[in-house]
Amino acid sequence: MKLNVRTCLAALACLTLFSLLGQTPLAAADDTPAAGQLTQESLGNLLKALGLKPTMLETRYDFKFQANHDEAWVLSMSAVLSNDGETIWIMAWLDELPSSAREVPRLALLRLLHDNDKMGGGKFFSFIPGNKRFVLQRVVANRDMTTKKFRDLLTDLGKTVAETHGHWSVASWSEASKEEATQADATTTTKSPARATPAAGTRTRRTPAQPRRSAAKPAPATKK
Repeated sequence: MKLNVRTCLAALACLTLFSLLGQTPLAAADDTPAAGQLTQESLGNLLKALGLKPTMLETRYDFKFQANHDEAWVLSMSAVLSNDGETIWIMAWLDELPSSAREVPRLALLRLLHDNDKMGGGKFFSFIPGNKRFVLQRVVANRDMTTKKFRDLLTDLGKTVAETHGHWSVASWSEASKEEATQADATTTTKSPARATPAAGTRTRRTPAQPRRSAAKPAPATKK
């Protein structure tokens, strides 16, 4: 029995179709964020849901956050996603650094470094050169995020701002300068200064992907 070409092609097409129907197609690349993972747009919507009025500057959201920690505080804050979208950087803007380096006591900077070591929770003081301003930052994982969780993060950061006010406040540095001068005088009168000893060990920290920052200059945290 002879089969013509058309019959063979039709049969081959049916076999191919049945074969494809029985296979699982290759999964397409899924760029959909995981549950609770914020995007640039949803971060702004979350801030609005908290009753805030965010202003977008490039990739950063600036907003005011009111908190009560013994006193009423109005905090200038920002939130921005890291470049890879895996973390969220929350910043509380503090005082502007004096124009002269001579007005920055070393003891004050050492206190901030000491605070960085003991705060934990992804919080640390930093300096933004473009703004010449100190910030208290917190880096959190961008997952399982809710409005309540985000509000708690802002509240906790504001509490730390209030608790460390005496360390980052430029106005309070005059006392630190006096203390530093006193220590310097005591050192010069010592006959045999103590030998410097090397650190017992060093710790390495993973640096999360840096967010994009702009050169805008938000207002510092203020008390009501």
